[in-house]
Amino acid sequence: MANDNFIMLPTVDFCFNNLMQNSKVRRGFIAALLKVSPNEIEDTCILPTLLSRDTPDDKLGILDVRVLLKDRTQMNLGMQVKYFEYWDERILFYLCKMFDSQLKKGDSYDNLQKCIHVSILDFNHFPGDNSCYRSFHFRDDRTGSLYTDKMEIHILELKKLPAGIHTEEDIIAWMKFFNGKDRKEFERMAKTNEYLDKAYHTLVNLSADEQKRLEYEAREKALKDYNTQISSAEKRGIQIGQHVGEQRARQVFKLHIRGKSFDEIAEYCDLTVEKVKEILE
Repeated sequence: MANDNFIMLPTVDFCFNNLMQNSKVRRGFIAALLKVSPNEIEDTCILPTLLSRDTPDDKLGILDVRVLLKDRTQMNLGMQVKYFEYWDERILFYLCKMFDSQLKKGDSYDNLQKCIHVSILDFNHFPGDNSCYRSFHFRDDRTGSLYTDKMEIHILELKKLPAGIHTEEDIIAWMKFFNGKDRKEFERMAKTNEYLDKAYHTLVNLSADEQKRLEYEAREKALKDYNTQISSAEKRGIQIGQHVGEQRARQVFKLHIRGKSFDEIAEYCDLTVEKVKEILE
């Protein structure tokens, strides 16, 4: 029997991607990011994604949303649940790729328009503080003056949302929505404005679509399986590292007993002299 209370969670990228296909939802979220009234976002359209399975690390592919605004600004919106070690490098790579893709052979640099990358992260990317939303621009290190507005990065960290936060800031309201965990929570947030209301009803319709639900569950399972494999590989790597470390330490002691010098032991075991001394202490 189907669970009538089932509702998709936006932290699963498949769900987030489908939410952003709705023009009103898209307009409300983008307006919150840009700190303007939704009425100022005259039109948006979905572009073909640039972020396919480009690297060996992207075994699952990337479900991002690429949007074109009426003023020709391009935005890339992506949900990421699992910590990724080279996230900063990945962001820069795809932002530059989006910027570069605007020019065709023979085009003038005048054709280059603003590109904005938005990362919505379900993990803490900046562990040193409690700020859950930040934006980055190219600025002069000394004066702080803006060098160019052609590139921006916005990072939203859902894990840092304080419990029971009350604010009029629209972007925080959207972050709370993306971080929702059950139908009642979404219902409550839907009452705050018409764009979140549309997002909630889009969620309800998506969740009631049998084919979409199967695709969502398949994606959710793939993400969980992948994360489990990564976690297992990390643990196995630690175990192997510990085992290799123990073997190497025994080798250091044996060579030391045989009267080998620190330099000889270091060369034989492929260690630094300092490491050899540390093991023998």
